Amino acid sequence: MGCQEIIRDVKDTLSKAVFSPSTLLSGRGGLHAAQILLGPVTFVLSGLRGWSSHTYWNYAMFTWIFCPIGTLLITVIEMFKLDVPLNLFCMDWMDFSTGWAMSSALMTLSVAITYGNFYLCGSCIYAWVVFALALVCGLVYALEVVKDKLLDRREGSYLAALPGFWKVLEAFVSCMIFTSLSGYRDKPALVLCVVAYVIPFPIIPLIIATNILKKLKKCLPFNLDRFVFIFLVVSVLLYVFAAVVWPIFTFRNNPRPSECPPSFCIWAVEFMVAFMTYVNLLLFTVDLLFTLLGICGFKRT
Repeated sequence: MGCQEIIRDVKDTLSKAVFSPSTLLSGRGGLHAAQILLGPVTFVLSGLRGWSSHTYWNYAMFTWIFCPIGTLLITVIEMFKLDVPLNLFCMDWMDFSTGWAMSSALMTLSVAITYGNFYLCGSCIYAWVVFALALVCGLVYALEVVKDKLLDRREGSYLAALPGFWKVLEAFVSCMIFTSLSGYRDKPALVLCVVAYVIPFPIIPLIIATNILKKLKKCLPFNLDRFVFIFLVVSVLLYVFAAVVWPIFTFRNNPRPSECPPSFCIWAVEFMVAFMTYVNLLLFTVDLLFTLLGICGFKRT
């Protein structure tokens, strides 16, 4: 009887699914509107400045489109009340939407800092405008996180909680490593490091998606928590290998140049790979330890 009532409520909700601007008139709706506007505007202004093959610039352009598109989809779903059936049958919607804001804040703020590092100068007025818009975009996403977590007291079940966001951090640092990779093609040892970076990366979003889609998680033919534990052990071993090999084969007989501007110094970019390797090694190690101890919501089997 309870299940029939739920289905009837969902059908009733869907039958009344009409466009309502009330979602946009709320404080959170206003933040979404600002995010949807600021991202593409920053994208267009940066593109008008001139296209570049620089990997950091390409990642910034991707972020300024990817994050607002996700926010737009969330806004449309909430305007048509489609989050109700999604919440009942597929996922914890509040956890997903807050987790999206947290991930987008991480991406947009880091992109703003990176853009400023590479393209700002004393007389670059146009670059300062793009940087200011990028920074405001990141701060608007951060404001949504503050509103959701501190003001609205939204409780996260995975993505907006520590275990899920920890996976987001691991994926984000991996993206920073891939964006910074250079000078490895003629060195087999460094190619092996790249393989070590690549192996865990596609599995992280699959773990995140499976934990978000709670019905899918129940249909898996294996225990997901046990799989995650094995994945973490393998990831730690791979990053230990990269943390040892990359610095040796990159910086041996290769000291920092006397002049090494951050915008085009290959040594500085290679150092970024080494630094991010240690960051991700720390993240995976803490993730593994927390999983072993079963604390802070990290599940173990």
